[in-house]
Amino acid sequence: MNPLRIGIIGTGGISNFHGEMIETLEDAVITALADPNELNRNKFKAKFDLTDVKEYTDYRDLLNEGFADAVIICSPHSMHYEHAAAALQSGHHVLLEKPMTVRVEEAEKLEEAAKASGKVLQIGYQRLFMPEFVYIKQVLDSGKLGKLTSLTACLYQNWEQLTIGTWRQIPELSGGGTLFDSGSHALAAILWLTGLEPLQAKAISDFRGTPVEINTYSVVRFSEGVIAGINIIGNAADWFETYTFCGEKGVLHYDNGKVILHMHGEEPAIVEQEYLPSLTRNQAGSFVDAVRGKGEVRVAGDFGREVIRFTKMIYAAAGTEDQ
Repeated sequence: MNPLRIGIIGTGGISNFHGEMIETLEDAVITALADPNELNRNKFKAKFDLTDVKEYTDYRDLLNEGFADAVIICSPHSMHYEHAAAALQSGHHVLLEKPMTVRVEEAEKLEEAAKASGKVLQIGYQRLFMPEFVYIKQVLDSGKLGKLTSLTACLYQNWEQLTIGTWRQIPELSGGGTLFDSGSHALAAILWLTGLEPLQAKAISDFRGTPVEINTYSVVRFSEGVIAGINIIGNAADWFETYTFCGEKGVLHYDNGKVILHMHGEEPAIVEQEYLPSLTRNQAGSFVDAVRGKGEVRVAGDFGREVIRFTKMIYAAAGTEDQ
């Protein structure tokens, strides 16, 4: 079987992550690039040694000329709906970077478009493929911690400094600040790991003099009586990510890549790498498998839609939903 031909729409920073994943696959190849920015295209071509790739300044030409079976969409957030809808309608499978869209209604329309086209629509949340997070989900699903009572999540990044002068700080293109961008990964992780429904939120946001929110502090009430504290910080000096899941029998920590299990009456134990699940396919590989009918869509449109809904709940609680 010939490799799946993949086109990249948007060749800025995050596209490199996808390019690196595709490089590891034998059953997929990048055949086309679309980006109005020639410098971005040239950097992407050079990094991945793409000497025989079709290039376009308009994504519609990529979709219409038939050199790709599927596309990975890495454009600014507010363009996701337009680009993904056009790709599905033109018969392309779609791996869509997070967040899925900037509005819940747009996400719902993309779900409908995917069903109507019969094509795969997968959303780009990579933590769902990381061994540490898969292990945490296995523990939570097993009931080992007993009834979950609370959780905390903190994401620290130098997002503000890194995005100065970029589209990410233009609300019309980004849809929001740190919470909507990097924070989307944390919200997605919480929803996937726990399977709980967010019911109520209280939040405060700090714009730090920028057009979008940089820091958001929130308390969320979930179904089954679980309370969560979620802090998304965008003006830190480094990147650091932590989660704690507290149950009636024990607690599970994720500390920037390290997983610690502490059961009541026992000593805390670091879960060594050898005990984490061994994953044979990355996010791009999972997408290719779904296209080939060899696996399910691991991160479907309905999940992406619920992450948007959760994000909007927090924005509404902070009074910042109209960015």
